[in-house]
Amino acid sequence: MTDTTTELGGRRVCVTGLGVSGPPVARALLERGARVTVVEGRDDEANRERARQLRDLGATVELGEVGLPEGTELVVTSPGWRPDAPVLAAAADAGIEVIGDVELAWRLRPADQVWLAVTGTNGKTTTVRMLEAMLRADGRRALAVGNVGTPVIEAVLATGEERYDVLAVELSSFQLHWSSTLRPHAAAILNIAPDHLDWHGGMEAYAAAKARIYGPGTVRVVNAADPLIRTLAETHGDPAAPLVGFGTGVPRAGELGLVEDLLVDRAFVPDPRTGAVELATLADVVPAAPHNVANALAAAALARSAGAAPEAVRAGLHAFRPEPHRIAHVATVDGVDYVDDSKATNAHAAAASLAAYPSVVWVAGGLLKGADVTDLVRDAAGRLRGVVLLGADREQLREALEKYAPHVPVVDVARTDEGAMAEVVAAAARLAQKGDTVLLAPAAASMDMFPNYSERGNAFAREVRALASS
Repeated sequence: MTDTTTELGGRRVCVTGLGVSGPPVARALLERGARVTVVEGRDDEANRERARQLRDLGATVELGEVGLPEGTELVVTSPGWRPDAPVLAAAADAGIEVIGDVELAWRLRPADQVWLAVTGTNGKTTTVRMLEAMLRADGRRALAVGNVGTPVIEAVLATGEERYDVLAVELSSFQLHWSSTLRPHAAAILNIAPDHLDWHGGMEAYAAAKARIYGPGTVRVVNAADPLIRTLAETHGDPAAPLVGFGTGVPRAGELGLVEDLLVDRAFVPDPRTGAVELATLADVVPAAPHNVANALAAAALARSAGAAPEAVRAGLHAFRPEPHRIAHVATVDGVDYVDDSKATNAHAAAASLAAYPSVVWVAGGLLKGADVTDLVRDAAGRLRGVVLLGADREQLREALEKYAPHVPVVDVARTDEGAMAEVVAAAARLAQKGDTVLLAPAAASMDMFPNYSERGNAFAREVRALASS
């Protein structure tokens, strides 16, 4: 164990936030003898119950408007807290170290535990789930952790039969911002598009946060189609570490890619200049949309970097089941496919989804959060049969459609009540022709009409199934 028990014993540690990561971090610190104070700005029923449980374990918990606890020696922050939050700003001014839950987990991990890390604007969860399946098919005790479900701190502290040899770690730009000594065995940046720029202060800082995934000695896995990612790997990563590309083109030496319908590795072979090994076929990737094939190749690169056999890649892809609301086929009605990609909450994700289908009735709209959709609409215009708009910011999409796709019929659904999605699906069905795909890929967040993207996708799927049974 890379154990910092002696460093934590008796230390006054402030934990910010009672969300997903806060309570397990507090418990881990308490178990190691730290004197823990948890601060949380929201004083509601759920947080009061979490506070009660932590107080029973010996923590101090402060709810509501709170400052930096007196005598704090270390702050472990929940990833979503901005650096300018008063507690964190006060710690920085006082010279107190601020780290995140991932950084703490890294410091407490078993010394022989392998971390394979993934970040990117889109596709992270799919990739780490694929990677987990490949590693398990190779006989490893592996688990996908981070933003994907299991808090990473719980995974690194698991013992006995629950102890993991390899972690497939999904990392957000927030988590990476608060990580300082992280050095995974291998790491991949899948893609970078504008997102969370208000949190980071701009695109340059956002990209730099993503690049923190490449620690000293980390095998740098990069999207071969994105020069920015290669530049980040070259300027922020270890120049002595291998640089491995992945993409849906024919691979060069040192890359993974496609040769006709084969997923091929020309990186982790004895002689990349002359050798190659088949990993799987396009039929093994479900769904075989281009961006999902790229996810599979990124996962394969990480698995192969850790020594996974070629056959484990194919077996893992067979075992993999996509998360809900990610280009999920709902039903085929009168020759029209209906696909739920409610997780496409930004323009980059929606563009990848639209590129997977030749003729689309596009269901789009919601909260754009200031994002520019003109490039998205311009690039997708040639494959649009029709568009159904919903949500608060649909006017911005309509303006882009009038400019770049004036020939495409658009239906505007203004209502926001429970019956809105029924109207959306009915309108899409009228626009669609046999062979088309009705695609929910909103390019926007859902909170104007739904609690989250899952509920939006569920509403779409319910109405499609009702259409199918009518």
